[in-house]
Amino acid sequence: MRVYIDFDDVLCETARHMSDLARELFGRQVPYEAISSFNLQHAFSLSDAEIAALMEHAHRDDFLADLTPAPGSLEGVRALESRGCELVVVTGRPAASHRGSRDWLRKYELSHLGLLHVDKYGRADRHRTADTEPQTLDLDAFAAQHFDVAIEDSPTALDLLVPRRDCLVIIYDRPWNSRYAPTANMRRSASWAEIVEIIGNGNRLT
Repeated sequence: MRVYIDFDDVLCETARHMSDLARELFGRQVPYEAISSFNLQHAFSLSDAEIAALMEHAHRDDFLADLTPAPGSLEGVRALESRGCELVVVTGRPAASHRGSRDWLRKYELSHLGLLHVDKYGRADRHRTADTEPQTLDLDAFAAQHFDVAIEDSPTALDLLVPRRDCLVIIYDRPWNSRYAPTANMRRSASWAEIVEIIGNGNRLT
């Protein structure tokens, strides 16, 4: 079974750290629980220049290294691996963040996992700035990738997964997806323990 695991806010607690960063840089007081939109420019009421600065900070290696794992994610990953699942981290982060992303996986003894950069949000730079950066998959290349299960929190990325009728899509509950209406191939989950249970019990599509 091949399982797609989103990086930010599925594997690690990115939004909580982004909330702290927006407060430190721009004085925005928007706690994690109040982040009602996946679009952080709207969520934090930032100008174009401010969101650009926020994202530049957020993709630095030191910022990425400090992201805390989502509760139960490390245990969940190991539980799925023990059941023979092939796990692939699928991220919308820019390819320039690859080293920092890899360092985070290494820090938590997950460096053996595959890591795919996908242009989920239509903002990838197609020109690599370093030989160490991987190619970012466009949506056609992404569609050619097979997954039996996908774990995702972003409404935009969830929309990309709707056509995958043979893939169970698990929506990891976050404030910004609370109003997202699941389609027939989707299930909601509030925790990694529940995700493991859903997959382990064969709660697949019917």
